[in-house]
Amino acid sequence: MIEPTAFLGFLLAAFTLAIIPGPGILYVLARTLRGGRREGILSTAGTGIAGLIHTLAAALGVSALLATSAIAFTIVKWMGVAYLIYLGVKTLLDQQGIADNLNLETSFTPKGALRQGIIAEVLNPKTALFFLAFIPQFINPAGHIFWQFVLLGTITTLLTLFGKSSKPFSQTQYAVTASSALWFGHRAHKFRRLCGN
Repeated sequence: MIEPTAFLGFLLAAFTLAIIPGPGILYVLARTLRGGRREGILSTAGTGIAGLIHTLAAALGVSALLATSAIAFTIVKWMGVAYLIYLGVKTLLDQQGIADNLNLETSFTPKGALRQGIIAEVLNPKTALFFLAFIPQFINPAGHIFWQFVLLGTITTLLTLFGKSSKPFSQTQYAVTASSALWFGHRAHKFRRLCGN
């Protein structure tokens, strides 16, 4: 079982990390601006499904490794700390790092938005490494590692997608806001044309 103080620390850290825009947000914004609200929300759902896939994959691997060796658990934990420090330093030093990692297809259709959202996020190695780096920090090695990992990974994914919907920075809210801006932009253009501008 996860210790209550570790769980509260996890929630605080996961929420803090969830409000930092990353490649998933840029992907959702691009899809929304190209295809509207529906594509943005489907893309958001795709990145969420991919987050759950990463959670399950990491839980299966890490739980097997950590169940057999306390030394391996400690090594993974410190590798995670080192990787998170590396990501933080790299983000501070590299203004374009997030945008450079996106490979968007030029054809945008609502039908493919969910599928492409899943693929784009599943194939992002930084997401896989993030789950391996972040979640073990809060796992109690005396408890059931697999289920703790699944629980914490699912919470992380949900916070990223919806947990801050009351704030302006969830992936879902980015999709809705971008589509609204697009709608108003089209209306303003038509209004200016109507007025002769």
